[in-house]
Amino acid sequence: MRLPARLSALAATLGLALASLTAAAPADAATNYPGGVLAKGAALEDASTGAMLWSRKLSTERPMASITKVMTALLVLQAGNLSRRIKVPAAVVGYVKKYDASNAGLHPGDWLTARELLEGLLLPSGADAAYTLAKAYGSGLNAFIAKMNTEAAALGMAHTHFANFDGLPWPTEYTTYSTPADLIKLGVAAMKYGAFRSIVDQRSYQLTGNARHHGYRWRNTNTLLHSYPGAIGIKTGNTLAAGYCLLFAAQRGGVLLIGVVLHSSRTVDTAGFSDATRILNWGFRHA
Repeated sequence: MRLPARLSALAATLGLALASLTAAAPADAATNYPGGVLAKGAALEDASTGAMLWSRKLSTERPMASITKVMTALLVLQAGNLSRRIKVPAAVVGYVKKYDASNAGLHPGDWLTARELLEGLLLPSGADAAYTLAKAYGSGLNAFIAKMNTEAAALGMAHTHFANFDGLPWPTEYTTYSTPADLIKLGVAAMKYGAFRSIVDQRSYQLTGNARHHGYRWRNTNTLLHSYPGAIGIKTGNTLAAGYCLLFAAQRGGVLLIGVVLHSSRTVDTAGFSDATRILNWGFRHA
């Protein structure tokens, strides 16, 4: 049966519109962005080429929590001599207690090498290890923090400021901050060091006790290493203001991707890992 002319025209118009939507939607979703990412700020770079593959609020400043410790580690790596022995100061106990901070359980009076302290800094996210390293590598804690900001400027991290060495919310929750763009630069710089890569790629680390220190066993807070094929780092972060954050890296074949998510959630501790997984899956398809 033949449709009236007006109905035929309407059907044709609707058909063209539906065909257009069907063709466009999957292509946009598959090509332009990774879906389902909750983070308020995020970025993904192909570190093999330096190309920024995707971002969200790339230059918006936000608290970064313990991702701060990557800069602390970078300054120690730049100074070198990772076999240098450093005494854990008594003040770390009060510091950790004051801020209810994540810690490596360091015992005051223990002598640990800088390399061992980096393990305690980066795996269990030890604020006590950060305090010990900052005190040892600066002529005072404030001098070390000044070095952090000098290095940030040298790396072109124009929208970053460090008010402390571990990302804890002091002097206020918002005085240590960065952006997705700047944190990608920090991740790229740190991953150039073999010692850093070997530390952040570990699921756990055990240090046997001896005459100069207690024994320690530290687990990496970055569970992406357990769940994502090719994951090789880098650092978790979490405070009330920052939410759950993650600076991450994964490598497959000759492709190295470095990404970051800031404030994936305030309450769901797995949100950063879920966001990173979605971003990396998309990234490896499009790198």
